Amino acid sequence: MAETNTSIKSSRQLRYVYSFADKVKSFPGLARRATWKVGKEDPRRVVHALKVGMALTLVSLLYLMEPLFKGIGKNAMWAVMTVVVVMEFTVGATLSKGLNRGLGTLLAGSLAFLIEYVADAPGRIFRAVFIGVAVFMLGAMTTYVRFIPYIKKNYDYGVLIFLLTFNLITVSSYRIDNVWNIAKDRMSTIAIGCGLCLVMSILVFPNWSGEDLQNNTITKLEGLANSIQVCVMEYFYDSAKQATEDDSSEDPIYEGYKAVLDSKANDETLALQASWEPRCSRYCHRIPWHQYARVGAALRQFSYTVVALHGCLQSEIQTPKSIRAVYKDSCIRLGEEVSKVLRELANSIRNKRQFSPQTLSNNLNEALQDLDNALKSQPQLVLGSRNGRTPNTPVQKLEEDTASARTPLSSVKNDYFSPRGCKSKEHSREQAKKVLRPQLSKSAIISLEFSEALPFAAFTSLLLEMVAKLDRVMDEVEELGRMAHFREFKDDDDDEIVVTCEKPKMIIAQNGMPSYGAE
Repeated sequence: MAETNTSIKSSRQLRYVYSFADKVKSFPGLARRATWKVGKEDPRRVVHALKVGMALTLVSLLYLMEPLFKGIGKNAMWAVMTVVVVMEFTVGATLSKGLNRGLGTLLAGSLAFLIEYVADAPGRIFRAVFIGVAVFMLGAMTTYVRFIPYIKKNYDYGVLIFLLTFNLITVSSYRIDNVWNIAKDRMSTIAIGCGLCLVMSILVFPNWSGEDLQNNTITKLEGLANSIQVCVMEYFYDSAKQATEDDSSEDPIYEGYKAVLDSKANDETLALQASWEPRCSRYCHRIPWHQYARVGAALRQFSYTVVALHGCLQSEIQTPKSIRAVYKDSCIRLGEEVSKVLRELANSIRNKRQFSPQTLSNNLNEALQDLDNALKSQPQLVLGSRNGRTPNTPVQKLEEDTASARTPLSSVKNDYFSPRGCKSKEHSREQAKKVLRPQLSKSAIISLEFSEALPFAAFTSLLLEMVAKLDRVMDEVEELGRMAHFREFKDDDDDEIVVTCEKPKMIIAQNGMPSYGAE
């Protein structure tokens, strides 16, 4: 027996060793494929990596070249650290961190020298007490200020750098006499590092957060348009329910609205970073980047309806094809009109041209009227009438199912008070639950009068709700065009709308790179 256990244990160990060896062998291939995939998704990542390497090489010359090292000294390492921390993927992120770092260092240095000047006069003991009190008060106040939402959102990194620099200069001044030279070298090297980061970000293949935000908004509009169009077409031409084991990531409908649902944090980050960028619209007006975030919020509210519409395709109970065929043309037309509106809004943002709300509304109203006429022409289909039959109402059917499953109360009492001993109180409770629980299986639900009409009624109501929520999206895009001073709409400027079913590609904020770095 012991030999058998030992052999089993040794075989398991051998399997673990072989499995680990296989993983080691496959690691180079996995790493190569992952590296290629990251660069293929966004080639700008490769350019940004080269830019960071070039910036680090240039700033390292302060430490490597003897003449520069003699002028700055060992504090040249602060410039290298600044490049590592401040250099970000987009211009807005680099400007935000660079200006926060520079301003925080300057204010902290100025305040630290003021504290040093006041504490140096009376004596050494008073100086130590004064420095301790100043560090405590500034540390507590600065930490509390970081909880203010506006400061937390815009200047949290600058406040953190202010607190760090103030403590370094103030505390070290008690033991070091030439603290002014150390602070001067630190501020100069940080300025060199920030300046180099700004030059590399703005002048060498710049990546603008505003462009990413605008492209993301266009991609979301077109992705929702594709999702709606495909969803409506599949509902009428491909009624077979998709298997639950299918990979939803390959579904174009899912991909279209998933990019919108997951975009809240990305939109807010890009809008905040774009507000730091020195870019203007026509006639030198500031671009309202916050309005792009509002458009994204309206699209998220709109996408909830698209999610529900997609759920109609995977419903367990479906309306027969014969009933859906009666209203197919009107529903498809309404879905196409909604998709056209979304694509027109995307073209408006892409071309910085205002759109005509009246024209789009007229087309939607015509499609809605067409659907209304179709519903009025065949009301008996929507009301669930089955070839003139008058089946029992849902309440009657429920009562019949309950009555058929009901156990007489006398039998329950006899079982409960039976001296047989095997029928316990738990068994009686289980039977009572069976009495009160109606047996509504799928077949029972299908036998209800409105079971065939309700799925199509839900699908139609979602189309109408989609049109209602589309008004808010149009209003937000129209407000964006007004605030950004898009050029006026003209009939001859109306661009042709190209219908595509490409998989939407989202631009992730900072491309997965951390926005904060350790000091």
